[in-house]
Amino acid sequence: RFIAKPCAITLGIQDSGPHRAQPNAILEKVFASITKSPDGKRLEGLSKQLDWDVRKIQRWFRHRRNQDKPTTLTKFCESMWRFTFYLSIFFYGIRFLWTAPWFWDTRQCWYNYPFQPLTSRLYYYYILELAFYWSLMFSQFTDIKRKDFLIMFVHHLATIGLITFSYMNNMVRVGTLVLCLHDASDFLLEAAKLANYAKYQRVCDAFFMLFGVVFIVTRLGIYPFWILNTTLFESWELIGPYPSWWLFNGLLVTLQVLHVIWSYLIIRTASKALVQGKVSKDDRSDVESSSEEEDATSNSTKGVFSTSSNGSNRLNGHVAGGQWTGE
Repeated sequence: RFIAKPCAITLGIQDSGPHRAQPNAILEKVFASITKSPDGKRLEGLSKQLDWDVRKIQRWFRHRRNQDKPTTLTKFCESMWRFTFYLSIFFYGIRFLWTAPWFWDTRQCWYNYPFQPLTSRLYYYYILELAFYWSLMFSQFTDIKRKDFLIMFVHHLATIGLITFSYMNNMVRVGTLVLCLHDASDFLLEAAKLANYAKYQRVCDAFFMLFGVVFIVTRLGIYPFWILNTTLFESWELIGPYPSWWLFNGLLVTLQVLHVIWSYLIIRTASKALVQGKVSKDDRSDVESSSEEEDATSNSTKGVFSTSSNGSNRLNGHVAGGQWTGE
């Protein structure tokens, strides 16, 4: 409210939402009680009932679905908040772990376990991360419903479970490594989204490509060969198969499966943008859009059931289409 909004206004971001649908009682009733995305047969029936072109009705439903979506200003403020948190907590974690012996030798995570001291800095690091992921868990039900809702729900659930479980079992040393590793790429994605909302396209592209590289290196390289190696093998060697070993590592492996899925989406989005110059299908977000050409097209053409897209493809709230257009 006091920082992000003034910054957005300075960058020229207006507090204006998508095009609002023309008031129509019949279509509003269908939208509210029957379907938000009518099929071809229903579109034809509504066309005859209202004496409207099918394309015009289709455009009305698209505008109606979009008119309650948050504005670019709202999304900018949300991304700036997340960027601030991710960046701050990442550097806090790096500064804290730089002097920690287990950062340089992961076997130190298991020496004298479970009799390892819990310092105040480590405690606050854990509590802040746990509080933030709980906030993401709750806000997911009020934010825009995305196609990867289930994946994100599982991710937040696994993350909260890991943070809580590792804290209760005093596995905080290896827990700090997992937290810091995951924060390494998140602030880059939020930075790309901020640049995108402000229409700094080259800056957005650069941040997204950097995000993709850091994400893949940390989640598919460092995480399995550094984190999973110590939790699966070094812990077994040093302290043996403790009772919670299977649950703890099961949650960590679940995260790795999600890493693989997201890495695939990132690589596919980036490769399409670089090779083809555009991506024709929205892979994740349910926010819809149409080109200016479509809106300007004559409404005299009936029986047209396909909407043109803006040639964009979203990933984790980010889009590729030769450019990474914001959700």
